[in-house]
Amino acid sequence: MRLLKERILKDGVVKPGNVLKVDSFLNHQMDIELFNEMGKEFKRLFADRPINKILTIEASGIGIACVAAQYFNVPVVFAKKAQSINIDGDVYSTKIESFTHKKTYEVIVSKKFISQQDHVLIIDDFLANGCALIGLIDIAASAGATVEGIGIAVEKGFQSGGDIIRNMGLRLESLAIVESMNPEDGTVVFRDGMN
Repeated sequence: MRLLKERILKDGVVKPGNVLKVDSFLNHQMDIELFNEMGKEFKRLFADRPINKILTIEASGIGIACVAAQYFNVPVVFAKKAQSINIDGDVYSTKIESFTHKKTYEVIVSKKFISQQDHVLIIDDFLANGCALIGLIDIAASAGATVEGIGIAVEKGFQSGGDIIRNMGLRLESLAIVESMNPEDGTVVFRDGMN
């Protein structure tokens, strides 16, 4: 998606340790016009799938998932990273290791919000090593739900996550695939050669 790639080149910041900071428009401060365009693109990419629910994980995926959901006219369910008193009843849970935070979280989804009748589109902001996605896929599988596809804003193509997910036989669509980043000069090169 050209608009997202242009924004990454303009406002993204490359940091040591394979970190791409996009907090000025994607995952701290959110550019809703950009999110709207991403939502339209996810709808275009997955228009052939019978999606009745979008699944994501807190926190950075929620904004993108909610904006995309309006184009599918479906609800969003997000996996929570902590049990709270306002989650009652049984839950599906799995452990997820965060690349960004270098922490392992137990994430949960209430069983009343995902079931075998659901055809889910998983949406998230970043794909690096694939741990969050594997956790969400595990939750969907536990519920008997069908994963119709996975939509990612930014995939780090030089890390293993994309290959892992694609090798699982799942349809993965990333709006921008970063092929390489250089923290010394701040350059970002996309898989399609745009830089």
